[in-house]
Amino acid sequence: MEIKKTEIYNENAVLIGLITPQQNEEREKEYIEELAFLCETAGAFPVKKFLQRLPYSNPRTFVGEGKLAEIKQFIENNEEITMAIFDDELSPLQLRNIEKELSCKERKIKVLDRTILILDIFAKRAQTAHSKTQVELAQLQYMLPRLSRMWGHLDRQRGGGVTSRGTGEKQIETDQRIIRTRIAQLKDELKDIDQQMATQRKNRGKMVRVALVGYTNVGKSTLMTLLSKSEVFAENKLFATLDTTVRKVIIDNLPFLLSDTVGFIRKLPTHLIKSFKSTLDEVREADLLIHIVDISHKNFEEQYEIVNKTLKEICSEDKPMILVFNKIDAFEFVKKEEDDLSPFTKENLSLDDLKRTWFAKMHENCIFISAQQRQNIDELRSLMYHKIKEIHIERYPYNDFLFQKYEEN
Repeated sequence: MEIKKTEIYNENAVLIGLITPQQNEEREKEYIEELAFLCETAGAFPVKKFLQRLPYSNPRTFVGEGKLAEIKQFIENNEEITMAIFDDELSPLQLRNIEKELSCKERKIKVLDRTILILDIFAKRAQTAHSKTQVELAQLQYMLPRLSRMWGHLDRQRGGGVTSRGTGEKQIETDQRIIRTRIAQLKDELKDIDQQMATQRKNRGKMVRVALVGYTNVGKSTLMTLLSKSEVFAENKLFATLDTTVRKVIIDNLPFLLSDTVGFIRKLPTHLIKSFKSTLDEVREADLLIHIVDISHKNFEEQYEIVNKTLKEICSEDKPMILVFNKIDAFEFVKKEEDDLSPFTKENLSLDDLKRTWFAKMHENCIFISAQQRQNIDELRSLMYHKIKEIHIERYPYNDFLFQKYEEN
């Protein structure tokens, strides 16, 4: 897919990825497209993508020396390029070597990996003191082992008093000490915030809690706006929502709490999962999960599995769940001709085919909607009502009679 420059960007970048036995060409092309979307979300324009087929990443330079020389030549021939972004996390050694190889006389080329790019987006998107603290902690934890490449050129500081001049400590050791101290402070702050948020969740009483989960940019915030009838920020960019939004929602006579959580993504930095503990607690403590999937995405099944894997990591995979396939208005498939004898692929499945497949797999816990076009929203409300009612009656058995009287009327 050719990238067209449709808005003003602060910087221009080249993107680099690897095709390996564990990551085939088709999958890596999709990953590099997602990296391009991340790049645009961060405010940089992806000028060119470089892919190389290797059995594993080069421990010194990630890609081979020949490919790195090709990338350098392209950067030197295009003066507007200021960044090189890699699709995997780079080691401190790889970062140092790549920066050295790609350095130009006229300009310094910034070398980023997928992790720091996501952290940068989170830093720009963070609005509250809570999310800012979480992001800063993740950034410092990522930065700490990589400080050596920043201060390798500095000599030791002078130490000791007037009459004695010891070797002192290196600048890197000073910075490491400062960062470790700051990390400890941020962890203490987050412990206090976690306790405050746990108290807030406890004070919400025994209302049924429902959490929207899903891959980033699948339409969670748009659906949150529809269900809660209140404005929630939504944008066609990755990680538009960082801070958990909680709204009281009433469907017919049934009140419950609905929360919109941060979107998941493949290769989500471990530091972020740990830092966003209190945000993810909204998912852990939810009574019902609404898992939203973008049915129009060509690899929606992989995104579905990535979210399930992340839910398993935070011990939330066994919760009651409704699977909501969103964006049916944008769904496309390749219809096979009658004389086409080639084997069927998932690209040949129609929406009706997918419905039959997933209804059989999820039984009654599956629905297809378009939040943007408001298609099947009433059916979703009805499905949520019955699932939430089951949880509510299990918690308050004496309310069953009231539900029966209400539904009779």
